[in-house]
Amino acid sequence: MTGDWKMLSHSLQDPEKVAAFQQLCGVQRPPKEKEEEKKTECHPNGVENGTAIRRRGEEKQAQRRNSLTGEEGQQFIIKNRLLYYLFTIGTELGNELFYISFFPFWIWNVDPYVGRRVIVIWVWVMYLGQCTKDVIRWPRPPSPPVIKLEVFYNSEYGMPSTHAMSGTAIPLALLLLSLGRWQYPFVYGLLLAMGWCSLVCLSRIYMGMHSVLDVVAGVLYAIIILIVFLPALDIIDNFNLTYKYSPLIIISLHLALGIFSFTLDTWSTSRGDTAEILGSGAGVACGSHVSYMLGLMAEPLPTSMPFIIPAITVNLLAKALLRVVVGLVILLPIRAVMKMVTIPLACKVFGIPCDDIRKARQRMEVELPYRYLTYGVVGFSVIFFVPYLFTCVGLQ
Repeated sequence: MTGDWKMLSHSLQDPEKVAAFQQLCGVQRPPKEKEEEKKTECHPNGVENGTAIRRRGEEKQAQRRNSLTGEEGQQFIIKNRLLYYLFTIGTELGNELFYISFFPFWIWNVDPYVGRRVIVIWVWVMYLGQCTKDVIRWPRPPSPPVIKLEVFYNSEYGMPSTHAMSGTAIPLALLLLSLGRWQYPFVYGLLLAMGWCSLVCLSRIYMGMHSVLDVVAGVLYAIIILIVFLPALDIIDNFNLTYKYSPLIIISLHLALGIFSFTLDTWSTSRGDTAEILGSGAGVACGSHVSYMLGLMAEPLPTSMPFIIPAITVNLLAKALLRVVVGLVILLPIRAVMKMVTIPLACKVFGIPCDDIRKARQRMEVELPYRYLTYGVVGFSVIFFVPYLFTCVGLQ
């Protein structure tokens, strides 16, 4: 039995399977220069030699160059643009841009009660996933045979896929936490969650970032974490809201977890991401506590539930869009100012030269406080400061 599991593990980890999936989806390497230079044969259709080859696909370069690692992506040819854009959207569902857009939208326009609890799940899923990567230390699929369509996270280890973990945990947590609170067909919610999860998981194989085993392990790991933490959410949320000294404990705990994660391995982008996630979680928890203590968090009576999803009207969409625009206009400058302040401040406090920002940010003394403080303030603003402003201007 052990031998069978070992064979299955090796099979699912095989980079050739990733390369085969990419080829099936229309991702190919550009022709070699020697092949491109072979223009001696005439084509019967009369076009210039080499033109037919170039027209068969669209040549692109890997997305999102990482400014910290300086790693450049490789060239590749896309034969199926529909799948390319679909899986690009799928992989973005696990990136910072999605988190900083989706969580505020949900909290401001849908249900802050569900939103703050999903963030608790997200923080633990991502933290445990990133730490597990640095403990197991399995590399990402090699290139060749795999084509790297994305290089932003290439410096991180691959096992388990944290994209697959968040792509599993977030939709499932939204589904399970909204059951009984919102009135909607469960089957539709389940299909949406499964579609979300499948899109993210397949996108990571398509991008050449993970083996099949990385993705499967990520999904199973996320489900285990959900099983453990979902029953404890009431206790955690009640502690965050009502206990007098909860902000002090939350900030200290998240900071200690960040310091621990930074000691697991040498520098990679995962360290900054971990500090960013922990800071966001601490900020949201502290902001929730302040809102509750000031009486700004009005929770509806149980008799009013389940809520009925309102009709989508122009007025509803306009208000939702206005909240998002106003909120992001506030959040983005806060994030930018915190970045500008915290990096030089950390360098000055710890005596680290800041003439080379890339090297400075690879030091724990800079990366941890910069990410933790910046996204802690962003998280606090999402759950408290921005909703408070909405109340003041009548956008609540």
